Amino acid sequence: MRMELVYREISPGRSYLKRAYLSINLWFMGRAIQAAARVDDQVRREFRSLPDKFTFALGIMPEGPHFIVQKSGVDSARYIGRCIDAQPVDLKMEFKHLEAGMLTFTFRENTPVATARDRLVVDGEVAYACSVVRILDIVQIYLLPKLVARLAVKRYPRWPLGRKLINRTRIYWRSLIGY
Repeated sequence: MRMELVYREISPGRSYLKRAYLSINLWFMGRAIQAAARVDDQVRREFRSLPDKFTFALGIMPEGPHFIVQKSGVDSARYIGRCIDAQPVDLKMEFKHLEAGMLTFTFRENTPVATARDRLVVDGEVAYACSVVRILDIVQIYLLPKLVARLAVKRYPRWPLGRKLINRTRIYWRSLIGY
């Protein structure tokens, strides 16, 4: 007498709300990087250290949302879009799965902790990835309220109030209109 066990394969359901949240968040982050490169001197310095026409992407593996930003000019950036297959990318930073991206973009875990816990995959030069992470930290400081930004970045800077408020307003405005 031979007994065969039959197991049903269970596939996880699609998380449409999480994907939508991450898509909107990454879209706005990409546009905010473009705006911050025009507004903030520290972001411009970081872009100056990257090679000409340097393109980087941040997103979620395997088919999750992405954003692509390209260095244009000496120290400015341009938001390219979402389609990662449309062009070659010099640096690709991807979270391994949707839940890892949610931990970072709901600000329960910052980028260095995500990297230490092996949730972030970097395909490209590590030195350039460090510059990109510094740019992301500066942009998150501008976009988020202080209480949330302290959770999102490793070290919250001491900036003058005028710099923070004026640049924050300019970055929000430029991100919304796409300039």
